[in-house]
Amino acid sequence: MSRIAARIAALRKEGRGAFIPFLEAFDPDRETSQAILDGMPAAGADLIEIGMPFSDPMADGPIIQEAGQRALKAGATLSGTLAMVHAFRAHDRETPVILMGYLNPILAYGPARFCTDAQEAGVDGLIIVDLPPEEADLLAADAARAGLDIIRLVAPTTDAARLPRVLAGAGGFVYYVSITGITGTRSAAISDLARAIPPIRAATDLPIAIGFGIKTPAQAAEAVRIADAAVVASALIETLAASLREGCAGPETAARVLAQVRAIADAIRAVPR
Repeated sequence: MSRIAARIAALRKEGRGAFIPFLEAFDPDRETSQAILDGMPAAGADLIEIGMPFSDPMADGPIIQEAGQRALKAGATLSGTLAMVHAFRAHDRETPVILMGYLNPILAYGPARFCTDAQEAGVDGLIIVDLPPEEADLLAADAARAGLDIIRLVAPTTDAARLPRVLAGAGGFVYYVSITGITGTRSAAISDLARAIPPIRAATDLPIAIGFGIKTPAQAAEAVRIADAAVVASALIETLAASLREGCAGPETAARVLAQVRAIADAIRAVPR
C-alpha cells in the first residue's frame, strides 16, 4: 500500500477527512519554504502538496503565479524541489508528499530520471496539470516503476463519457477541481459540490479531494463533509505574500502560514464523519 493510500485509509478509520495544504517550493526563498514544509505535519497537515515552480503555469491564478515567480527568482529548480523533499524525509517518513506542476520541466529533466530521483527523495505522488490521459504514456510507465501515484484531475466539465478515461490508471486519490477556470479566483457552491462528487464516487474506489476553490476553515470543513480531503493552496500563499517585506520573508512569515494551516486543520478535524 502506498503512503498516500495508507494515510487516507487510517484517517477513514479515525472517522475524519484529510487536510492537504500547499506550498510553492522556494517561495519566497529556499529556507523559508523548507521551514514551512517541515512545520506542516505538526500544524495538522495530513498530506502535503508542493508546487514545482514553472514560468508558464496555465492553470494557476495570480496568487500562485506570483509565488512561482518569486520562487524562480530565488533559484528554484526541479533538483532543488526534490532536495527539499529529501531534507523533509530526514525527520518525517510518514507524511505523504505530492508534487504538483507542469509537464515541460519534467520533459526537460528527463521523465525516467525525474521519477527515479523523486522516488529516492521520498515523493509519493504527482499531479501534472497539463498531462491529459491521452498523453499519459509520456510519464506513466516511469512513474509506475518508481512507485509514484499519478493523481488525476476531474473538472466540473468532465462528463460521464469522459470520466472513465480520466480515471484509467489513476492512483492515490482523485483531485476534483471544484471550479472552471484558474486557481484562487472564486469558490464553488456547496450545492454544486454535493451534486458533483457522487458520480465520481460511483466511478472509482479512490478517495476524492476537493481543491482550487477552498480558502477558509469553514469551506475546508464543508469539503470534507462531501469528499475525503480538502486542498488549500491560494489562501496559504496569500498569507505568505502579505507577510513579505520588499519581497523577502520576515521573521513571522513561516509562523503565520503554519498558524493558518493549524486553523484549517482544526476545522477539518471537528467535522464528524
